[in-house]
Amino acid sequence: MSIPGIALFYGGLVRQKNILSILMQTVFIVAVVSLIWVAFGYSWAFSTEYADSGNPLACVIGGFDKCFLHGIGLDAIMPTGIPELTFAMFQCMFALITPALILGAFAERVKFSGYVLFTILWVIIAYLPMAHWVWGGGFLQEMGAIDFAGGTVVHINAGVAALVMALCVGKRDDYRAGHPITPHNITFVFMGMSFLWLGWFGFNAGSGLAADGLAANAFFVTHIATAAAATTWMLIDWIVNKKPTTVGACTGAVAGLVAITPAAGSTDIFGAFCIGIISTIVCFFMVAVVKEKFKYDDALDAFGVHGMGGILGSILTGVFATQYVTGAEGVQGALYGDWHQLWVQVVATVVSIIYSVVVTYIIFKVVDKSVGVRVDKRVEEEGLDIYEHGESAYSN
Repeated sequence: MSIPGIALFYGGLVRQKNILSILMQTVFIVAVVSLIWVAFGYSWAFSTEYADSGNPLACVIGGFDKCFLHGIGLDAIMPTGIPELTFAMFQCMFALITPALILGAFAERVKFSGYVLFTILWVIIAYLPMAHWVWGGGFLQEMGAIDFAGGTVVHINAGVAALVMALCVGKRDDYRAGHPITPHNITFVFMGMSFLWLGWFGFNAGSGLAADGLAANAFFVTHIATAAAATTWMLIDWIVNKKPTTVGACTGAVAGLVAITPAAGSTDIFGAFCIGIISTIVCFFMVAVVKEKFKYDDALDAFGVHGMGGILGSILTGVFATQYVTGAEGVQGALYGDWHQLWVQVVATVVSIIYSVVVTYIIFKVVDKSVGVRVDKRVEEEGLDIYEHGESAYSN
């Protein structure tokens, strides 16, 4: 449900003339990234070929032995007891949602051809290695970094890439001119948020890979963090802007979903409550103050919500992790006396940021020099739906 959720959420936030470009980019991601995942993506991220053979590349990439899911039969079972085919399909969903988050930063001004090439290269060069580093036995996992369901791999990776792309592509002409740019369908925004809230339970609770107490805790803390975040954003909106807004409440909920993602398997209800509140305060500040101060055109606040939410969630995991959830032999955070885990989380966060910045910038330059990234002035003015896709979402 998260894929249609992000499509509706972003689609409602853009102007009427550009909604189909958002939907088309989402359809492209689901189709093509799924093929990449099956062809070699899963193998690169989760194969143990290089680790088993002592290949030093094992710390950064898995191997090639599971390309096209070779050798994964119906009887292949993961240590938690689920079929490996189920695990591969579950992880495919993470590979799909991650590049979809980025498109919110440069919405309404990017060529479809440029987006296609950028997404293919970014998934291969940015997403797959980081997925292996954190989840597939790579060096960040070996270091002890905690990322239960995608704080670094998904949200920091995509959110930071979104900021890089927003800066590289440049501002929309109307944004530069100071013209008002408002969501064209707030009902879609609400529907998208609702799908995301519900779908996130699958991401976070499902990351336990078993129907047990850990999954139940992940389910519960995901809901509480999101509820706390939505409530906090509404209150701030009410105080600062004198009225609580639907878009604000929905944005706050998404910020809470993002922030609890890395911590869902290691924090309790109290930690989730705190993470939801803290993340929302900082994300609101990024969206309402920092973006306005520096005037960068992160069109749909992909960095302000997903990037900052992921960064906060990853670091706060090192604060609120508790052995009440991780077990007597498990890790715990700085709040409970273990400052080492906080240090590990900070290192993993910084590594993720640096890698995403460098790789995304290089990919942007390659794509811009080859097929070009930005549409021309007339296309941007008239809308991407008609000029890029030959369609209009609404009849006049």
